Amino acid sequence: MSTQYFRFSAPQEFEAGRCALLEKLLACANQQVITNDWRRDAFQVLAQAGAVMPALAPAVLCAENLAPDAGWVCMATPLHYLADSSSVRLPWDGVLPLDGTAAESLALDFNRVWKNSGVGLIAGRTGHLYCAFERAPSVTTQDPEQVRGRHIEPFLPSGDDAMRLRLLMSEIEMWLFQHAVNLARAAQGSVVINGLWLWGGGTTVKTLPTIHGWCVGDDLFFNAIGAGNASSEARVGAGVIVALQEPGGDAWRSGGLRWLEAAALQLRSGRISRLELSAGERCFTVTTRGTRAFWRRRKPWWESFA
Repeated sequence: MSTQYFRFSAPQEFEAGRCALLEKLLACANQQVITNDWRRDAFQVLAQAGAVMPALAPAVLCAENLAPDAGWVCMATPLHYLADSSSVRLPWDGVLPLDGTAAESLALDFNRVWKNSGVGLIAGRTGHLYCAFERAPSVTTQDPEQVRGRHIEPFLPSGDDAMRLRLLMSEIEMWLFQHAVNLARAAQGSVVINGLWLWGGGTTVKTLPTIHGWCVGDDLFFNAIGAGNASSEARVGAGVIVALQEPGGDAWRSGGLRWLEAAALQLRSGRISRLELSAGERCFTVTTRGTRAFWRRRKPWWESFA
């Protein structure tokens, strides 16, 4: 039987509304696990036997039909940090979108400044930025979504070549200070970009893995591997749902809640056998049998992810 993986946003500081359906499902959960890579877990829901999961940045570049001549590429996500007397924090709204014009301007200027350095910046067609390296570094990086609301130091690149990426990120901060793109943002009343977060890197790929099932929502990786999937409109059976909204709010009621209701209906009717509920570093599993445990005490959903 099929599984659906439901990923939603759960900030560290909650000012949320209640969600009766989510709380009912969490009360019926059969197990919970700590997950360090939710995308890898969700990929297994869709993967065919023997499928190799590509890294995020190469997958998105492949979906955009961009094939850089590089040994390793990663995302370069624009951020706005907040600094205090002893540390630097990424606020919850500190991950910034870019339009295509601004992304292209930053890429052109970066490649001028870092010419012949073995590193370059690529502007995607949808405003995303990618950093390309001639030589693949030995590093572990973190999704900026996991950093929101937290001090950044524990989430900076780690590994044998971590200092190389950390130094580059520091140089980028200085480069962005008083950059023309930021001056234009400030003139428009927009928050300025004071850093690029390097993450999600891997070797480039020419093709994406074939999946069974569908993807819906707003996630770079799953939008890439699910593009053109013939069964995506049916939204029945195996699937991955990514809802960026926090449960309980107005945006949730028009987005995430609608998808969760459909998944819960399929679970109760036996059309899927498992529903994975994932946020932050926790994932809860609900099975068809578990939904019969209606007597279990319900609590505010955010307590399950604290």
